[in-house]
Amino acid sequence: MGLFDSLFGEQGRKFIKRKDSDAGETGRALEELRGRIHNELRTSEGAKRQQQRHCGPVVAMTFNFIVSVGIIMTNKLVMGTVGFNFPIFLTLIHYVIAYFLLAIFKALSVLPVSPPSKTTPFSSLFSLGVVMALSSGLANTSLKYNSVGFYQMAKIAVTPSIVAAEFIIFKKTISSIKVLALGVVSLGVAVATVTDLEFNLFGALIAIAWIIPSAINKILWSNLQQQGNWTALALMWKTTPTTILFLLALMPWLDPPGVLSFKWDLNNSTAVLISALFGFLLQWSGALTLGATSATTHVVLGQFKTCVILLGGYLIFNSDPGYVSICGAVAALCGMSIYTSLNLKKQDESLSNKHNLPKPKTTPQEGADSDEKVIVNVVLN
Repeated sequence: MGLFDSLFGEQGRKFIKRKDSDAGETGRALEELRGRIHNELRTSEGAKRQQQRHCGPVVAMTFNFIVSVGIIMTNKLVMGTVGFNFPIFLTLIHYVIAYFLLAIFKALSVLPVSPPSKTTPFSSLFSLGVVMALSSGLANTSLKYNSVGFYQMAKIAVTPSIVAAEFIIFKKTISSIKVLALGVVSLGVAVATVTDLEFNLFGALIAIAWIIPSAINKILWSNLQQQGNWTALALMWKTTPTTILFLLALMPWLDPPGVLSFKWDLNNSTAVLISALFGFLLQWSGALTLGATSATTHVVLGQFKTCVILLGGYLIFNSDPGYVSICGAVAALCGMSIYTSLNLKKQDESLSNKHNLPKPKTTPQEGADSDEKVIVNVVLN
């Protein structure tokens, strides 16, 4: 200490103590910040913000588009080459595998936290699980008994059903120019698929029965994520058990007999398992898209996939769908482009209006809290 006193004196000791105190305060501040970040990630509000931050409309729609193409190929393999002609049981396998994967996520503490039960009535979650079973099961059954063209024609009817249901339930209206764009999309898809129409009475009844559950399913998924603090995975975890139960109830009515006698060898089982994994990704990507956009946009995206596949087959694989079908697909893509640009313009206007709002006056303490929130956001990003 003598040497230290001779070199630095009293002022040196004060300086060292002040530095130690600053280091301690910095450590405490970092510890508090880490605790706040942990709370941000382990709450339903924080999980929803993370989903919105990392999975915007473009990412969600691109993810859904890629997975949709993949599951079309795998389902063609399963129902065509493999000969697994049990659409409800295949859907059930999809949801059982999805629930198994979600259980693993939960065990690893990766599954996002669900909002408190009092914020979302059990009836809403139960209804969503039921319409998911009806929508998914009837869709696969319709695809089995109908031609691709008739299946797409039934999907076109989902768009006006969603618009009408949202108006009746939520008093939600859309502009006339959006109605015109959706009309062009629907007409274009109809023209593009009209060459592949084959009527089957049972298939037509299944397709009609599928329209309403499909529309309600998309509306509920979109509404619960956008109005509540639900994330896609958390909502899947809560509703999948109900969906599995109702799919079990549908199997005896819609699936043909003989599922137990199916040849479950390694190749067939692997194909069904791959289809189930794609089914999980399709459900997840579809939920993300509904949370980031809207029910109507999700339907338009499905029709976009149809037109892209049709045009891609014509341009890449030299298939010949016919001049009328190609013109219909191009018209549908034009309508989709107009509808998408209108939605993006509306989003930009809403963001600019938020930025133009006058900022409320804050006290020094409130200003400090705001700075802390900025720090948290910077670290999370």
